[in-house]
Amino acid sequence: MATTDESAHGPAQLVLTASVARRYYLDGRSKVEIAQEFALSRFKVARLLDDARSSGLVRIEIGHPGSVDVELSGRLMSALGLTHCVVTDTPDDLPATMREHLGAAAAELLTEIVTPDDVLGLSWARSVSAMATALRRLAAVPVVQLTGALARSGVDDSSIEVVRDVARVAGGPAYYFYAPMSVPDAATARALRRQPEVAQAFTRIDSVTRAVAGVGAWEPEQSTLYDATAEAERRELAHRGVCAEISGVLVDAAGEPVRSELTERMIGINAEQMRAVPEVIAIVYGPAKVRAVLAAVRGGMVNSLVTHSTLAESLIATAAE
Repeated sequence: MATTDESAHGPAQLVLTASVARRYYLDGRSKVEIAQEFALSRFKVARLLDDARSSGLVRIEIGHPGSVDVELSGRLMSALGLTHCVVTDTPDDLPATMREHLGAAAAELLTEIVTPDDVLGLSWARSVSAMATALRRLAAVPVVQLTGALARSGVDDSSIEVVRDVARVAGGPAYYFYAPMSVPDAATARALRRQPEVAQAFTRIDSVTRAVAGVGAWEPEQSTLYDATAEAERRELAHRGVCAEISGVLVDAAGEPVRSELTERMIGINAEQMRAVPEVIAIVYGPAKVRAVLAAVRGGMVNSLVTHSTLAESLIATAAE
C-alpha cells in the first residue's frame, strides 16, 4: 500500500482508513469481521475502503503473478467457442488472492468492451464483488441487479452494494431492489416480484446486453446458493442431475435448466432470460468447477470467461474428451 495526500484527512481518520484497508486487502478479513473489530457499521467499513481506493491509499494492480496468458486464453476461447476469454497465470493458492486477480482482470475486460450502447447486468458472486472493487472506469451505462441478496453469515457484499458501486464508477443509473435471492415459498416469491422496485428492475433484464456472473458447482463450498440450501433439498436436486448454478439458475451437466421448488422460490433472472443476454461473462476459479463451467457454456448461460491457468487447462482437456 502507498499513501498520498495525507493532508486530505486528519491523522486519526488516516490511521483508521489504513488499518481497515490492511485488514481487508492484506489480512483477508471480511467486512463483517472488520466492522466487529473496529465497532463500525458494514456501510462505514465499505465507505472507508472506497475512500482508501479513491485517495490512492490502496492501489490494486494486475502484475505478476496474475498476468494474462495470451496463448492459453486463445486456446480456451477456441475450445469452447467463447466470445471473450481472459486467462491469468494466478497461482492456485488462497481463494481470496485468486478472486482479487480475476476480479481485476474482469474489470479491465469490462472497461475495454462495454460501450455507451450497453446495459450491464450484475449477479451476486464473490468474484463479481471483487470485480466491482477493482473497477476504475466504465462507459456511462445503466447497471441492473439480476439476483436478490443472499443473506448468509460471512457473505458481506450484497448484490445491491455491487450494483451501486459499479453504477457509481460508470456514472449511469442503477436499478436495484431489496429482496432475498430465495424465499421460503413460491407464493412469497410471486408477491415480492410484484413489488414496484423489484418489478422495475425485472423489466430492465430483457434490455441487458452484457452480464457478469459467477458459476457455482452443486457441491459443498463451491456455491453460496448450495451452502445456503437445506441438506434435504441439496440431495434432491443433486439426484435430479443439478450440476451447476449460474445466478440461481440450476442446470444439469448438459446445461439444461432443472426446474424445481427452489426455482419457484428464487428472486432473480431465469434461464430463458439468461440465455437471451448477448454476452454473459463468468468469473470462475477452482479445479472443482470444471463440470459446472462446461455445463454453463453448453447450456448457453455463459459465453465469455475470466479464469486462471489451472482451470483453463482442465476445461480444455475435459472438453476434448
